[in-house]
Amino acid sequence: MLFLDLLIQGLIQGGIYALIAIGLTLVYGLLRILHVAHAGLYTLGGYLTLYLTNFTGNFPLSISISMIGVGLIGMVIYRLIYQPILEKPPFVALIASIGLFIAMEEIYRIIFGPYGLTFVKAPLQNTLNIGGTYLRQCEIVAILLAAFLISALTLFTRYSRIGIAWRATVTDPGMAQSFGVDVKKVRYLNFFIGSAMAAGAGSMVALINNLVEPTMGSVPSYKALAIIVLGGLGNVRGTLIAALVIGIAESFGTIYLGNILDRDSIAFALLILVLMVKPTGLFAGR
Repeated sequence: MLFLDLLIQGLIQGGIYALIAIGLTLVYGLLRILHVAHAGLYTLGGYLTLYLTNFTGNFPLSISISMIGVGLIGMVIYRLIYQPILEKPPFVALIASIGLFIAMEEIYRIIFGPYGLTFVKAPLQNTLNIGGTYLRQCEIVAILLAAFLISALTLFTRYSRIGIAWRATVTDPGMAQSFGVDVKKVRYLNFFIGSAMAAGAGSMVALINNLVEPTMGSVPSYKALAIIVLGGLGNVRGTLIAALVIGIAESFGTIYLGNILDRDSIAFALLILVLMVKPTGLFAGR
């Protein structure tokens, strides 16, 4: 039973990692930018959902508004920060992204205060017994939300006209443009979807931990980078699998390697081991 409990907890954590890291992968796949500030949007999603839930008492409505709002902010970030420097060397965008992430953390500290905030009455906290495994409702919702959003993204990119145009742009922007695809709109859509998914992840982590603080994006920022490297830069399927692998590895590692490595260092130990064997990551290419 301990094995099953650890596996389920790993899948829950891996699902949340996947929601964060897929946004990074989408941006890198399309623009070759390591969007570190993505973790700042994850934090913002947590704050918005917490405040809206405390105000309305309606968590589903709050997380929906939070995801849409953060998605729109992601589009604004693309327009104001990245679009003007797309022709610059890649390190310029990376430095801009790191600076933006640091600025976002300081803005959160000024607006929301330096200490963590909690839900007045945290929803979905009842514990359910599912086949002998005890899970809180919010943990079940987290894994269902991750599965739903990732499935919806997969169906969207495979079967919708806009999604097909998006895939074509990622594969060959010049060729897609020659066939009439509006590359600028695709880029905006890319940032909207990735940012909204990060907000969803931040909202669920805020609910599971019943805590939102200015620096809650710090650890996910570098862990998501490890995941997209492990999955093969720009590979969505690889990112998803790498997120689940790291989530499960952390879950088991905290029990069996807790005296050697802490939870957050397990992801990097795994990253180093994989890169020693396969330097391009688990799934290189797209």
